[in-house]
Amino acid sequence: MLVLSAQAVAELLDLDALVEALAVAMRDASEGRASVPPRVAARIARHEAMLLAMPAYVPSANALTTKVVAQFPHNTATATHQALVCCFDPDDGTPLAVMDGAYLTAARTAAGSVLAARHLARADARTVAIIGSGTQARAHARAFARRPGVERILLAARDTAKAQAIEAVTVVDEIERAVREADIVCLTTHAARPVIDRSWLRADAHVSSVGVNAAGTGEVDPASVAAALVVVETRESALSPPPSGAVELAGIDPGRIVEIGEIVADPALVSGATQRLTLYKSVGVGVQDAAAAALVLAAAGHG
Repeated sequence: MLVLSAQAVAELLDLDALVEALAVAMRDASEGRASVPPRVAARIARHEAMLLAMPAYVPSANALTTKVVAQFPHNTATATHQALVCCFDPDDGTPLAVMDGAYLTAARTAAGSVLAARHLARADARTVAIIGSGTQARAHARAFARRPGVERILLAARDTAKAQAIEAVTVVDEIERAVREADIVCLTTHAARPVIDRSWLRADAHVSSVGVNAAGTGEVDPASVAAALVVVETRESALSPPPSGAVELAGIDPGRIVEIGEIVADPALVSGATQRLTLYKSVGVGVQDAAAAALVLAAAGHG
């Protein structure tokens, strides 16, 4: 059985191919070909932590995987999110590989944001603001630096030292300033309360929110949720109770929500979306891990 370290995964995973693989996988999920149940978790109350399991089957990628994620939000000496992805042969269930899931998770989450921006952001979007300074902030900076047309990536965070360590960004001292200047806003925090305000956002801004904090009300303010066209990975996952769903979308009318896979299949569903506020709220789904892991295995000669 193949065992791949974080360094090996980073060397093997093609970030451009990943965006395209996610487009296919999310369409599979929306059209019912993929199997992607909401994640489940064992809770470690004394640390406000969780161990989550995320199984998935994606026929287009010939991928059958389960990701196991340890989320310890108060970690300081080590990462708050640590993960393994277990890969199985979809024909007979034979274990094929175990790979570090931390880099893979960060990369596929950022690739999902790039995919959403492709369909929801203005074609002439030039400035990206990233709010946060952790793993997802770094992954989003890396991913959006590759997006055609992006000229500036602004970053604002509470931890200035960590922010300044992120490559390819201009650190801004105030979140409000970064958001007001941006065409695309990426929220990558663990904040329990909103870190943006509707009045800061341009009328046609695109917001990507990947932060999760089930203990609060989330990083997106209610006014922005109410005003935006809301796009998710799958309605089932996004609208499920924690630890699967998005707290920002609690109580929202499911009829207001569009799945990114539906948009990939029919971009006309969001015709005119680039002229209004849009929100891609990501909770992370297993088909994304499966699609990413399939790319890694193929690059390693095990596809």
